[in-house]
Parts: sequence; C-alpha cells; structure tokens
Amino acid sequence: MASLLEFALVCQSLAQTQSRTQMAEAAGEFLARLEVDEAELAARYLVGRPLAQGDEKKLQISGRAIWRIAAELGECADEGEEIFTAAEDFGDAVEMALKRRDANPEPALTIADVARVIAKIAAIEGRSSRGRKLDALRDLFARASALEGKYIAKILIREMRHGMSEGLMLEAIAKMSARPVADVRRANMLEGDVGRVVRIMRLGDAGGAPPSSAPRAKPLKPMLAHPVADIAEAFAILGPELALEHKLDGARVQIHTGGDDVRIYSRKLNEITPSLPEVVEWCARLGGRHAIFDGEVIAVEPDGRPRAFQDLMRRFGRVREIERLRGEQPIRLFLFDLLALDGALVIDRPYRERIAALEAVAAGAGLELAGRSEPPSFADAQKFFNDAIAAGYEGVVAKSLKSAYTPGVRGRGWAKVKHLLTLDLVIVAADWGYGRRHGWLSNYHLAVRDDRRGGFAEVGKTFKGLTDDQFREITERLLQLKVAEDRGTVVVRPEVVVEVAFNDIQRSPQYESGMALRFARIVRFRDDKSPEEADTISTVAHQFERQLVKPLANQE
Repeated sequence: MASLLEFALVCQSLAQTQSRTQMAEAAGEFLARLEVDEAELAARYLVGRPLAQGDEKKLQISGRAIWRIAAELGECADEGEEIFTAAEDFGDAVEMALKRRDANPEPALTIADVARVIAKIAAIEGRSSRGRKLDALRDLFARASALEGKYIAKILIREMRHGMSEGLMLEAIAKMSARPVADVRRANMLEGDVGRVVRIMRLGDAGGAPPSSAPRAKPLKPMLAHPVADIAEAFAILGPELALEHKLDGARVQIHTGGDDVRIYSRKLNEITPSLPEVVEWCARLGGRHAIFDGEVIAVEPDGRPRAFQDLMRRFGRVREIERLRGEQPIRLFLFDLLALDGALVIDRPYRERIAALEAVAAGAGLELAGRSEPPSFADAQKFFNDAIAAGYEGVVAKSLKSAYTPGVRGRGWAKVKHLLTLDLVIVAADWGYGRRHGWLSNYHLAVRDDRRGGFAEVGKTFKGLTDDQFREITERLLQLKVAEDRGTVVVRPEVVVEVAFNDIQRSPQYESGMALRFARIVRFRDDKSPEEADTISTVAHQFERQLVKPLANQE
C-alpha cells in the first residue's frame, strides 16, 4: 500500500520544481508506481480534490475546524496568530501546530487510510452530523505525523500550492500511461474527474473508456465561453457563420432524461433534482426520451418578470419546504444545447446540427429555448446585442455554427459579450469594517487563479456593491472559512466566488499578480461556481492588453 508520506514527499518536490515538463514527469512516474485504486485517489489529491468531482459538498469541513483540531492536538490554541505569521500557508501552520505534540506519531498512514476516513466523513448525515464528522477528522489527525497532517489539511481545503493544476495533471496522466495527451484530455472532457481518467488510462478498453456514442450515467462538465470585448471581436474569432443567444442571469443546469427518470445537475456537477421539481415535471413531457440538455434556470416573479440571481440560489440544494418555495420563488427553464439524444452523445456534431435537433425535441415537449438569432450581417448582430441589453439581459453568447461541444473547456467556439466588464474572483481575505460597517467583514480581498504557479493572486479590494443584509450574511460565511487573523484582516479559505464589475485594469506593484482592478464592485455571489472556475491571471492580462488606454501604474 502506498504511504501518505511518499505522497507528501512528492508534493514537496513539486513545490520546488519550476519546469512544467519536469512536474508532469515526476507526478506521472509517481502515479505509475501505484496500484490503480491508489493512483485514482492520488491524482485527485494532487490537484486538491478530496472526493470525486460532484461529491465535494458532502464533506462540509471548514478550514477553521481543521485548525481547531490541529491547535487542540498541539496544545497551542493561544498561539495561532504567531504560528500563522511564521507559516508559509495553511498546511504549513497545521504542520507547525502538530509538531508541538508531546508524542508525534511516526508516518504510518496510507493513501487508502485517508480515503476511507474522508469517505466516512462525507457519508455522515442527520442529527449531530457535524460533531461526528469532526470526531472522525480528529481521530485521523491524531494518527497522522506532522508532515502527513500538513497534506491532509491541504487536500481538505483544496489548496495544494505546488502548481499542479488540472491541465498539468492531464499531462502527468499521459506520461503515466504513455498515451497521447489528446486522448487524456478527451477522457477528462467526458469523465470530468482526474481520478476516473487515471483508471481509464491504466485499464484501457477493459476499464470501460466510454466511446462518444455511449449513454451517460454521470454529468459532463459544461462548455465555457471565451470573454471578448464586443461583437466585432466575436466575429473576428468565430467568423461570419455564428449564432447569438441571450446571456441569461440565471444558473446553469444539465438535465438527464430517460424512461421515468429525470436528473438535474448544477454546473459544479452536484445533483440538485429535489430542489427543482418543476423542471422534473416539465421534462416528463418528453415521454421518457433519453437526452442530455444544457440550459439555464432563472428566478421570476409570479407575473413572469426576472428576479435577482441570489433569489434563485436559495432554491439550489434545498430539499425542505420545496412546495412553499415553488410558490414564493417561481422559476423558468431555458434550454440552449443538446449533448446526447436517444442514448448517443452528440457533442462532436456541429452546433448547427445540435440546435436543430434541440429545437425539434423541445417543441414536441413544450420546452423553452433561450432567445437566439443567426444574424446575416455584422449590423444585424450588433442590433441583436443592443436589443438584448435594452431588454435587460447581461449580453449575448456568440457560437460558431461549426463548433463542437467541448465539456469543461473555454474553447474558441463560444464567445461571451457582456455589457459590463466583469470577472469571477475568489475572496481570500477580508478586513473588519468601521463606522456604519463596524462588526462586519466588509473590505474583501479579491484574487484570480494563478494559472502559472497554482493558488490565487490578489488583484484588488472592494467593499462596494452589497446591502447591509449581504454584509451580515457574508461576514458569517467568511468567519466559517477563517484560517488566520492579523491586524484586522481575516484570511479565509478561498471558497467564495463573486462576480466583480470594474472600470479598467492597471499595472500595480502592490499585488503579486502585477495588476489591479480600478473601481471594483461586487455584482453578485456565484455560489454556482467553484474556485477552480474563477478567472485567471492570464485572463486579466489579456483584458489589460486589450484596453485601448492603459492607466499609469499605481505607485501607492
């Protein structure tokens, strides 16, 4: 059985390696030495994923809870600020705390041992579930050496900080299996989980690698759109053969239908079927036809007018009082793509064929499609965009009529054009407010994903855009994610994703990213997105280079 110590030493080595090629080779060699079951787990752990994609929400373990356990075992609860000041990151702080135990266990855990405890914690439900989860976690840390505890903590908070992104992991899996990277990426598109990809690549055809014609039993990651500045740039990237669709202010859903079964998944691939019984009822009109749809759900007033995105989020994940919520928070469903039909995946077929099939299927069941147009000219496309903005939409999504559906990929086949400049960022810290905001965490440190070195890099702060109720709500939420506090700044586990509008971007030596947003304000909380879906330094750099006038560097 592979030891957790060996895993930890590989992680230490990766953190000290600059070359992407060397990192992929080292991780690939490590995975190749493991048994298939262990390699599946190790691949997830290396990218900071404690459970398979779509199962993460079952864990419900906060960084704050992990620190309390580590501090309790190390008898250093009163020295937290001192430890976090000396530590490089959260995992390092946990290691320092555990080293203070009188009797520090020798490394003895296996990767499988950790997996069994994580699975046990995820399975705990019902009354007193939080206490039982923490008891199981405390037992695990009590058995772990300080170094093992460091990496258990890093896995649980999903912040490895050694530069092993999912894309680099796919390169490692290719080296592990001596398979083309393209094959590995294709498997990941269909599976949406690097652990399952390892199993498929190791076992080959015997592992059940799904051909593109196979029916689905699990969701695919949603295809993503590349942000562009305007309609002209969309034409330049996609060419003249394109369609435009209204960009809705709702939540992405993937719907699987077949026989008497309808299942609904969020963009994080979590099943949310019980939360949206209306969608189940509407899709039942398909008469049991097997299909997979990509669409958007929006919240509406009883008279049909759209409601705020945050109202919709109160429905997602709820399993109680759903009938009451149906009356208080009605929804509408709009479909905009077809991924499978009659048991066969159609993601490789061009968009013009998929949308034609979708229109036929939806019409027969009375399902709505997102508003769309195939403009014959640039002028017509610009008018469609202007009309969409005037009607209250966020903008449009432009889609090449020739494009395939590429799950989980921000490809060049789709482009989104929005009225406001926005980015999806992660809150990594917050400052205590003063004056009217006294007692609230109200100045939020905003970060992008560092797609070069891993982790997150700050690009600015803001306290703008929230109501008093939202200030109170996010304060409670961030305190549950607290991992350290120093001089009025609370450092939090990078979990909360927010959509942030801004005027422009400037160079800034103040931030590690080298850039800062000017006049940033929070538009909405993106509880439907994971931190891994936040925008990257590369995206911000691209936005900066696209600006016609670049502000002078901030010298403050």
